[in-house]
Amino acid sequence: MSVSRAPSPGFPPAATSDFVGRERELENVGVLLLGANRLVTLIGVGGIGKTRLATEVVHRFQKARRVPVHWVRLARLAKGADASAVEEELAQSLVDADFSGRSAWDAVVSTLGRTDAVGRAVQTILVMDNCEHVLDGAARVIADLLDAVPGLTVLATSREAIGWVDEQLVPVPALSQEQALTLFRRRADLTGHTIADRDVEDAVAICGHVHNHPLYIRLAAARLLRQPLAMILRDLSGEVSDRRLRWSHGPRVGADERHQGIRDVIAWSYDLCRDKERLLFERLAVFAAGYDVGHEDAGASGLDVGAELEAIEAVCSDEDDDGLARAEIEDLLERLADQSLVSVHLTADTARYSLLESFRVFAQQRLRERGDEWARLTRRHRSYYRDKVVAAQVEWFGPAEQDILDWAGAAWDNLLCAIDGSLSTPGEAAVGLEIAAGLIALRAPFFRGSLREPRRLAERTLAATRGLDPQPVQLQLAAMSMIGWISLCQGAHEDAERMLDDCVALCVPDPAARAGWREHPERDLGLPAPVEFARGSELLLVRCDVRAIGVLARARAKSVERDDRGGAAMGGLFEALAAAFLGTAAQALDITRWHLDDAQRSGAQWAESWAQLAWAIALTKHGDPKQALAVGRATLSSQLAMRDQWGGVWGIHVHAWILARLIADAGDERSGEVTEWALDIARLIGGVAALRQRLGVDIANLGPFATETAAAAAVAREVLGATDFAAAEREGSLLRPELGEVAQLALGALSLDRLPVDHPVRQQRPSRWQDLSTAEQDVATLAAAGWTNTAIAARRGSSFKTVDAQMAAILQKLMIGSREDILVLVPADQRARVAEEATRRPKRTRRS
Repeated sequence: MSVSRAPSPGFPPAATSDFVGRERELENVGVLLLGANRLVTLIGVGGIGKTRLATEVVHRFQKARRVPVHWVRLARLAKGADASAVEEELAQSLVDADFSGRSAWDAVVSTLGRTDAVGRAVQTILVMDNCEHVLDGAARVIADLLDAVPGLTVLATSREAIGWVDEQLVPVPALSQEQALTLFRRRADLTGHTIADRDVEDAVAICGHVHNHPLYIRLAAARLLRQPLAMILRDLSGEVSDRRLRWSHGPRVGADERHQGIRDVIAWSYDLCRDKERLLFERLAVFAAGYDVGHEDAGASGLDVGAELEAIEAVCSDEDDDGLARAEIEDLLERLADQSLVSVHLTADTARYSLLESFRVFAQQRLRERGDEWARLTRRHRSYYRDKVVAAQVEWFGPAEQDILDWAGAAWDNLLCAIDGSLSTPGEAAVGLEIAAGLIALRAPFFRGSLREPRRLAERTLAATRGLDPQPVQLQLAAMSMIGWISLCQGAHEDAERMLDDCVALCVPDPAARAGWREHPERDLGLPAPVEFARGSELLLVRCDVRAIGVLARARAKSVERDDRGGAAMGGLFEALAAAFLGTAAQALDITRWHLDDAQRSGAQWAESWAQLAWAIALTKHGDPKQALAVGRATLSSQLAMRDQWGGVWGIHVHAWILARLIADAGDERSGEVTEWALDIARLIGGVAALRQRLGVDIANLGPFATETAAAAAVAREVLGATDFAAAEREGSLLRPELGEVAQLALGALSLDRLPVDHPVRQQRPSRWQDLSTAEQDVATLAAAGWTNTAIAARRGSSFKTVDAQMAAILQKLMIGSREDILVLVPADQRARVAEEATRRPKRTRRS
């Protein structure tokens, strides 16, 4: 049974428990990665274990060197995909979140580029897995990356060389006989059939018949669920009765033959299936492929591979008695999983299913041989996911909100598969557009961490619908509105303006009737709710126009008329934000409070967190800033718990604004508390600027957010002075956003003075060694050299208690937690003495 879970995007898969052998290759690749080699390529036939070897290599290397490792799986790309497609796949895999309008290439280079505290390039490893079917595109991207990122080392897996001039090739051979037997035994144990000593000869013979090929061994061992060892060996007789259907020694290099040998192995297992098992296996080919290696717990990223049972039942079942009944799908799936033909992906409360890519190719070929089955089932697949998205975008404003967002994340590959299918099927583009626009309305892009990909999908499907007759005008309007809104969030004002112009022109064809519509937003031109929403968002984010409140209220009311609770919730949220930023005190407090109450009644956690954010802004500008501080911190905590990086960014900003209001209320008082507030503002502004850069958020084009942040910075700069403000801002910029340190600072859970001594913030601070007395410096030097307190006391002629007290004072003054940290803080001119004292350190004697 194959059970797997998906890793976080861009991270290497977890090391597998059945990895055996390869010690020579592990050592060879490790040495190459340690050296000056920029491109190391593992080459070998399909299924030989290149991916597993790469996984083991980087886990060992990362453990030893703590070098960042990024992982990209190219298997999802179509054969012959060009460099731009490879770049986009890199961006999706590597860029944890990017809300900018910058290109995929710029986002990838920014993510991979890594420097030390003085700006020198340091090593980063990028694994590009499964390059052979996109070799030309992958080769071009690799060459460009190696040129653009000085510290980058690429570890590639492919069936043939990438072709770069200084490429280091590492062939991945079959297992040795001993290793093959070990693997066979482990896989047999998974089926409940232990290989006893009396069975070893047969097991070795089976491994030999399949050339000690790891994939073939795993599939052969899976047959133990249905056949005893002796029968499996007889099926591998090499005679006319051989069940392997003329196996080859594995595929030759070349994209056209990519799955030749694997297909034969799958056919062997496929032949053991009953008719309905085969039929379901073939039909699963309409779903997106799963991962080709086993993974451990997905962790915070959640499960993002496979299809749920409901989807498989809806798409693959038949209504007539001769086909597949919905009630028998689950049992059939379990039997296919037992035979290692279907992968099962488990979370604590969900099981999802997928075919590995090579299995999917095999099943797809079989399904296409069944007349119009492929077209019929892919159409059902598209319709299923379209219907789910359409229902979700209306229903998300309620207790099921988190489940809906989790579903969208887990179903992402199948949603993309459905969109791609709509674009390649005449007359189906509107289905893809409904999915693409619906995902934006669901806010799924903000949780996936990319606004670029969903916008691109919506634009592509929108363009495709232009060729339909008749055109789906209302759907196009909704999609254009969503594209315009997401462009505003990216800071792409001109794109948003053009899209909104097109929307208004489509709704109000008469130029005279729509004349001056931007200058008179109070006029209701009869625009549909999504267009009003985009129009109000532009007034808020671009023009900082108080009339945004009325337009967004109108958008909310029109959504209510359409019974669109999701649309009404988003209209209400932006109405509340507009009131908080631009309205009078009464408008700000009344509207944000009403919206918060509505969100709390709904049970939608994300909606409630953003309603709290709007309420915190209103309190900051017009109410009690201390209450705002409590609300803001609670909001930020919930957004972090929901992995809402977009909301987390703005939660940190709001915290800085609240501190600025507290300083303003203090008047001319310059107490220690006021100074600390100002320091925190400067650090937060520096830290969140680095976070925005990492996520690709352009605050300069997000009107009121930029205005409030600049005002908070001015308040803190006046308290601290330009020099101290810049120093504190610099400290904030050195916090590590990937560890959530900026958010922890805003929550009051991070003390910069208690950071590890090797942290960039501590390293750039002046040494506090001079704060130690002469005696304490002497004790600290001996401690750094490894002397015990007892030995130091004897050396200095002091009492043990005196040295204990001195050590406590040293740790407090240097702001460290243990004597092991002292060495890092010893001044350079004292290092020689530390080394000398280490040679004099008394040796401990062992008592008998």
